[in-house]
Amino acid sequence: MIISRNPYTGEEISNHHELSDTEVEKCIQKAHSRFKSWKETSFAERSNLMMKAAKELKDNSREYAEAITKEMGKPITQATAEIEKCAWVCEYYAENAESQLENEKIKTDAKNSYVAYEPIGVVLAVMPWNYPFWQVFRFAAPALMAGNIGILKHASNVMLSANNIQKVFERAGFPKDCFQNLVIGSKKVENIIRHTNVKAVTLTGSGRAGSSVASIAGEEIKKSVLELGGSNALVIFKDANIAESVKTCVQARFQNTGQSCIAGKRLLIYKDIAEEFLDEFTRQVRELKSGDPMDKETFIGVMAKESLAEDLEDQIKDSVKKGAKIILGGKRDGTYFEPTIITGAKEGMPIFDEETFGPAISVTEFKDDQEAVDLVNSSNFGLGVSIFTEDEKFALKMVPKFEDGAVFVNELVKSDPRLPFGGTKISGYGRELSHHGIKEFTNRKTVYFNKY
Repeated sequence: MIISRNPYTGEEISNHHELSDTEVEKCIQKAHSRFKSWKETSFAERSNLMMKAAKELKDNSREYAEAITKEMGKPITQATAEIEKCAWVCEYYAENAESQLENEKIKTDAKNSYVAYEPIGVVLAVMPWNYPFWQVFRFAAPALMAGNIGILKHASNVMLSANNIQKVFERAGFPKDCFQNLVIGSKKVENIIRHTNVKAVTLTGSGRAGSSVASIAGEEIKKSVLELGGSNALVIFKDANIAESVKTCVQARFQNTGQSCIAGKRLLIYKDIAEEFLDEFTRQVRELKSGDPMDKETFIGVMAKESLAEDLEDQIKDSVKKGAKIILGGKRDGTYFEPTIITGAKEGMPIFDEETFGPAISVTEFKDDQEAVDLVNSSNFGLGVSIFTEDEKFALKMVPKFEDGAVFVNELVKSDPRLPFGGTKISGYGRELSHHGIKEFTNRKTVYFNKY
């Protein structure tokens, strides 16, 4: 039995029967059977259904958002925004998939030569709890529009949301078994990846889970895409607009109660403006409203599990022992963790070296531009970096120096359906979203007509 429990109240929300191996096998067979017909549907038909999915999300956003809030503690306004973003990605691919996947003509010695982008079949998505709808939809919308079939293994603590996602596609009128949520634990993932009728796997999650999934997929010679953890830096250069930068950095670190792979976790500030910036940053963080996630005024909710809050607590305590200083927050009460700011962070401390998944940010001062670059690139993660400067020429010069998958100037790192999303180093490989993402799970078929 898989149980969904409210991290704010502790109450059980729902329980779900875990599928047996035989039931999983039937689901995969049904998915494979559906692929044979779904891949033949027109883009017009797929687009029509995907637009209906977007409408379903908008029309019933409250229903879906409340399930998210109750299952993992996301403040209700942020949960609603997540549903609305899912509608956006559905609309984006409904409108753009056909042109993104049209044959790419290439001039050669042939009479006609081109690359065709064709669906590959059933794709397994292994997804996390922190954005229980968005992480899934940014896979599902392009995968289905490309003609593939999706099967989902979601995090056990958000299984109600997982079932709701399947419900979205069913209510929108997609043919049965185009998208199935498999109510299973992690132990069944390996056999699914190895199944003959499962052609690829995508995972968003921890490095340990990514390594395991990638290893299995590699043994089976199957495509995998990994979006793993991050320790994004927020770099405040000497000419940054302090007032605007502070607002952006507060949002970057503390939205979703800090439980985001792309959150700004390491705040790097030019030494001469560090005091001024930090005073205002601390004031704004102190004013963030904590409380009941169902309250529209709440910005900081609870963490999804008490064990996660305990992990963050241990990282902070260990860092303090090594010389870091807590200047705000630092206390935990069950699943609630105070918004926390820690100064004096440096390499060798967990708050600098590791991913901190919660409402805590480390602060490090730098003396010049090169040191800032070195501090950013010293991380084993490479998901994204935000830099803040009023000098556009300087920003463009700095962009190539960073090793991350994304550089955002005067903005927090965020995913956008129109742009590719993914990381470097232990943050993963492959790309989601945009025309890059929809092509990840296609057969890029070379077609060559000879001259006679």
